[in-house]
Amino acid sequence: QVQLVESGGGLVQAGGSLRLSCAASARTLSSYRMGWFRQAPGKERDLVAAIRGSGDSTYYADSVKGRFTISRDNAKNTVYLQMNSLKPEDTAVYYCAADPSNLLVVVRGGYKYWGQGTQVTVSS
Repeated sequence: QVQLVESGGGLVQAGGSLRLSCAASARTLSSYRMGWFRQAPGKERDLVAAIRGSGDSTYYADSVKGRFTISRDNAKNTVYLQMNSLKPEDTAVYYCAADPSNLLVVVRGGYKYWGQGTQVTVSS
């Protein structure tokens, strides 16, 4: 069982930045693919960004390319999502997810463990 705890959410004005962190309890985080998903009210939970266990390959949704960056520090068992140039449409609950495989997967069903989520609100 892997516990995931997100932090770093909050209220920010459009154009601002936030950095989300996801602390994982896994012994060897490098064996896990990690993803950040988000869910706005009344919408599906969608993948925002994903990263391989080794950190050498990433995926971004088209809506965040060039603005968001996913990274990981396996020594600290932590994954990050740097969010720049935030827009009101980025407002959502952001969830960290993990799965015990190094392969990059971009569908929700490819992640076994989930955090509780952190709220990000971008005001116009």
